[in-house]
Amino acid sequence: MSMWRVVAVLLLAAAVAARARSQAPAQINTPEQTLDRASAAYANMKTARVTFTQTLTNPLTNREETSKGEMLQRLPGQYAVTFSVPAGDRIVSDGRTVWVYLPSTNPGQAFKLTVGDGAARVPDFTAWMLDAPKERFALSDGGTAVITARATHVVRLIPRDKSAPFASAKLWIDDGDGIVRQFETIDANGSARRVRIDSIQMNVPVSDHAFVFTPPPGVKVFDQNGAAN
Repeated sequence: MSMWRVVAVLLLAAAVAARARSQAPAQINTPEQTLDRASAAYANMKTARVTFTQTLTNPLTNREETSKGEMLQRLPGQYAVTFSVPAGDRIVSDGRTVWVYLPSTNPGQAFKLTVGDGAARVPDFTAWMLDAPKERFALSDGGTAVITARATHVVRLIPRDKSAPFASAKLWIDDGDGIVRQFETIDANGSARRVRIDSIQMNVPVSDHAFVFTPPPGVKVFDQNGAAN
């Protein structure tokens, strides 16, 4: 076979391959499929260590606040959030009691709440993945975005239960590994909480002590009914 004939054959093969690619159906990522991929990614998670950047936006005051920190988590129900910005703020749950200690905004005070109390709810996207998400939320497509250099599909969620702690939410789910790279919740008053997952390690050793909070000396403790001691 002459060189020119070889070139012609290669060009023809390339054209056929290109035509086949153009006629092949595009990969479909429905919100349900995207959420299924995330559910599978978190299905075997028992513990996690997460670093995050959080942005709170209040449309009434036109004010935006950014914080950073780390969350240790043990399923079900235990988590410990330690903020580096603002330094010293903590939210800790042992699965029964939630401690909210925010000296940056409430110096000298700590709040002791029961799990399930409205003020104690911390957005937990892993629970959304594992606890019948397609039954609990109405889903819709939110498009695509790149988060921390990772391609993601966005799923919008509207709670079917009107008593849910937020009016709507969005999840940015990694196209490759199904990890949630960012999530956002919007309250009934329009306030938004957006959390970018800067890093995540699953099934890492976590000490029991991580979920124990002892108020610092001199800090006044308020229980969920408003009593102080």
